[in-house]
Amino acid sequence: MKAIVLEAADKPLAYKEVDKPTLKPGEALVKIKAAALNRRDYWITVGKYAGIKYPTILGSDGAGIVAEVGSDGDKHWLDKEVIIDPASEWGDNPDFQSDNFKILGLPVDGTFAEYVKVSVENLHPKPAYLNWEQAAAIPLAGLTTYRALFVKGKAVKGSKVLVTGVGGGTGAFALQLAVAAGCQVFVTSGSGDKLERAKHLGAAAGVNYKAQDWAEQLAQLAGGFDVIIDSALGNGFAKLVDLCNPGGRIVIFGGTAGNIPELNGRKIFWRQIQILGTMMGNPDDFKGMLALINEHQIIPVIDEVFPLSAADAAIRKMENSSQFGKIVLVV
Repeated sequence: MKAIVLEAADKPLAYKEVDKPTLKPGEALVKIKAAALNRRDYWITVGKYAGIKYPTILGSDGAGIVAEVGSDGDKHWLDKEVIIDPASEWGDNPDFQSDNFKILGLPVDGTFAEYVKVSVENLHPKPAYLNWEQAAAIPLAGLTTYRALFVKGKAVKGSKVLVTGVGGGTGAFALQLAVAAGCQVFVTSGSGDKLERAKHLGAAAGVNYKAQDWAEQLAQLAGGFDVIIDSALGNGFAKLVDLCNPGGRIVIFGGTAGNIPELNGRKIFWRQIQILGTMMGNPDDFKGMLALINEHQIIPVIDEVFPLSAADAAIRKMENSSQFGKIVLVV
């Protein structure tokens, strides 16, 4: 089969022939129709991710058709259209992942290939109203933002939510999920065009984080926030504490702008603010996310579609953060 293989951090991704996976009992082979990029794919290609191994087939997001199963009891999955939960071996505690936790695309081979091997437990019916590209855009961003918003952030109908950096895949998804749940959502971006696109998706308002007074602008627009979703950290993070309502939650799942700066702890404890870390999600989170998407017929935002063979060009586009929504590969 053809696959995109990362052979070294300083080499372009290779589009090459590799062996098709063989199955064990409880596993399934999915013929991939579309796969989507995530920021982790970029960090892996530049050698800035934990546990990198070579060679590796990247890709955590995928949708396709079940071609083979490893157990007779799973034959009902054959020929079914599915999307794949990229998280496996979460463990018994719903609050945090186990030491054996794995993500598709590293350490196990991922979806940037004609076929991918996964546990049958990670298969879910593809939302029937979505095409392959839209379905492939769901898994990692949908799972991460669903857990951040509703499990960690406890957002409910009427909550005031701030999504920072709305242009990326997780930012756009967080906006869509929060709007669907009846939240009042505000956003930030470094692009005026992206702010306008966010408003078309239901954002109440947005500000450009490149402006010196971006936090003051948000305070004037919204007053304060019950839930703040942030994947950047960096120097601007301290202002998020000021923007949080008493009893509010700041949920973080990335650090593209650097580490958290020095914070005034007195503001945090006096106003009962919580700063919560999250990453991916457990199987129940994935089911809850899919239920919300199906209920509200949410259509993921696709920025651009590339053929599988052009995965290196797709990664380069992600590198400059010019996209709004997800970058997708078709197989």
